Amino acid sequence: MSGAPGATAEQRGEAPMATFVLVPGGWHGSWAFEAVVPLLERAGHTVHPLTLTGLHPHDDPATIATANLDTHTDDVLRRLERAHLDDVTLVGHSYGGMVITAAADRAGGRVSRLVYLDACVPRDGDSCWSLMNEGYRQSFVAGAATTGYAVQPPWRPDGDPRRRPHPLAALLQTVRLTGAHADVPRREFVYCSGWEDRTPFADQRARLLTDPAWTVHDLPTAHNAMREAPRAVAALLLDGADGPGEDAAVVGTSPDKESREDDARQEAEARADSSSDVWRADEVTSGSAAGEAASKGRPVMQVSCDERRGTVLAWSPCTLYAVPTGPGSNRRP
Repeated sequence: MSGAPGATAEQRGEAPMATFVLVPGGWHGSWAFEAVVPLLERAGHTVHPLTLTGLHPHDDPATIATANLDTHTDDVLRRLERAHLDDVTLVGHSYGGMVITAAADRAGGRVSRLVYLDACVPRDGDSCWSLMNEGYRQSFVAGAATTGYAVQPPWRPDGDPRRRPHPLAALLQTVRLTGAHADVPRREFVYCSGWEDRTPFADQRARLLTDPAWTVHDLPTAHNAMREAPRAVAALLLDGADGPGEDAAVVGTSPDKESREDDARQEAEARADSSSDVWRADEVTSGSAAGEAASKGRPVMQVSCDERRGTVLAWSPCTLYAVPTGPGSNRRP
């Protein structure tokens, strides 16, 4: 039976593969997970990264104006239905936590795991607006001032030019939950600790730490962990996937120092515009081009790696790179 062509993975004695549906946060599309998807697929899993309604480059103003949280919830449910997906891991980043909660509540048992990647974890009656801090609320209002229905992406020195205006209604609409989402057997929250001066998720982390139904992970990155530390994000997702050994398949085994530095440099270069320069920490010296950029107050980016597991992480000691950004640099916002 174990060798039968139609046998399941379990019957063949193999680890069953997981199915991931990845939901991006505000202003982002499926491309937000472009560095994570191949790592999961390389381990043999099925991955569905989504772009929500109103966030496609070709979406017209009417589509953006009418899209709300219900629309985005339907996007996820439609994918589950059309692709005949069961035993699904829903992963939501930032605003995407609103979407995966509502979808799990209505999915009829098709979801087996919820992963909130520095994301909203709403209760009945919450909205993205209500879960944000004052800084984010102000950015929503300012960003919607031009159209009244679409929130422009806030300017950031590392902002991806593929970001799109986000439907305002999706950020304001409250979620209505039956409680079925609480029946999902595995619920995890990933807290990104590298931007604690601005994060709106610190109180949420404190709440979930006291709830035995939740597993809370910390990543020492800023908000866009899947971009800054894709291997670390993939390792967390694979650590919870059924079957042993997938984690090692992604991160490798005890890479040497040169390999770790190559990984870190690649992470830095991936975040820099192709016309930007990337410097090693030991190159940021007085009189150097890197040192000159730093002396002018330009922001720098830190990318480093975790020597214990060989995964690339931001803000931890190993290798430091400076990337010139902001006004006066040759990097696009």
